[in-house]
Amino acid sequence: MIWIEIGRDGVWRRDGETLSVTPGAGLLDVDVAFPVLHGPFGEDGTVQGLLEILDVPYVGAGVAASAVCMDKVLFKELMSAVGIPQVDYLGVSCERFRCERGAVLEQLAPLGLPVFVKPSHLGSSVGIVKVLEASSLGDALDRAFEHDQLAIVEAMASGIEVECGVLGVLSGNGAAAGASASEPGEIVLAGDWYDYEAKYSPGGMRLEIPAGISDTARKRVRELAVETFKLSGCAGLARVDFFVDGEQVLVNELNTMPGFTPTSVYAKLLGATGVPYPDLVERLCLLARERHEQQRSYRH
Repeated sequence: MIWIEIGRDGVWRRDGETLSVTPGAGLLDVDVAFPVLHGPFGEDGTVQGLLEILDVPYVGAGVAASAVCMDKVLFKELMSAVGIPQVDYLGVSCERFRCERGAVLEQLAPLGLPVFVKPSHLGSSVGIVKVLEASSLGDALDRAFEHDQLAIVEAMASGIEVECGVLGVLSGNGAAAGASASEPGEIVLAGDWYDYEAKYSPGGMRLEIPAGISDTARKRVRELAVETFKLSGCAGLARVDFFVDGEQVLVNELNTMPGFTPTSVYAKLLGATGVPYPDLVERLCLLARERHEQQRSYRH
């Protein structure tokens, strides 16, 4: 295994030494790259595009799917176009908000309160604000625009938070063979909502598997997880997050590269479904090589 780190300065390094790459020449002779990266410049298609230029097989979604799923507004609009049930939302651009602040706030009023204001292109709950009063909504959008030129405002969803892992299925002949969904798990929070501290602080949340939902809702979660995975063009793996209230199941978002330590939610979900961590890593690497061989078979 070879570790490559990307610094905040954007420089790629191996063992502290700057790494240079050449298009088409691979990457340190590795068989498969595993881009365990979150957020901009890692999960948004940029690194994936570079790996394709280098002609290196890599785990996870390709360029287009990575970019789509990293843009919360675009992802929700595409899912809405095909009828995937979601929380009510509106996207707001920084430019429009600066020019038409009052009109935008008026347009957001039907979402009710509370609402969540999020930068559209960030992950890990960075920059998210829960707004309880209409007078605070403008300030929350201003804060979101410190991180991104596009924000999303989402209505408060009832029910519980449920997460479901999706894993690609090996075909054995170099062609995509669909995907399968894990046993759904329930996020039980120590605090009010699933913010950055809840995700990364000890005791901020716990995962209960199986989720405390009905058999009907469980089946619907798994169906929607795979459907959303396929519709967004993902590959290899993903974690799809839901709100479940009784029999109502709403898609929240899809993470193309969820946390990937043995104790991360995704690994726990797959482990509970009969795929232990070593087997999971191996399958993802094999899926990456299958897809790479398939792509190289096409004529351009």
